[in-house]
Amino acid sequence: MSAVLDVGGLEPPEPMVRILEALDTLGPDEKLRVLIDREPVPLYSILQRNGYGHRTTAQQDHRYEVLIWLVPGA
Repeated sequence: MSAVLDVGGLEPPEPMVRILEALDTLGPDEKLRVLIDREPVPLYSILQRNGYGHRTTAQQDHRYEVLIWLVPGA
């Protein structure tokens, strides 16, 4: 199952705050799909440090989609 979080149009640090809050509710078999206006480079090290995997895809509308999941055993 995948939850969608659209943080487009929000001013920093609000997108990061909302993403981290959403991750706290993510179950072990769930994925979080984040839609954001800029590539969230600072988020990547936080995800890695906390055992999450991610895949970022640039969209045709110049936004980014970041798919985030919990890595088992991390």
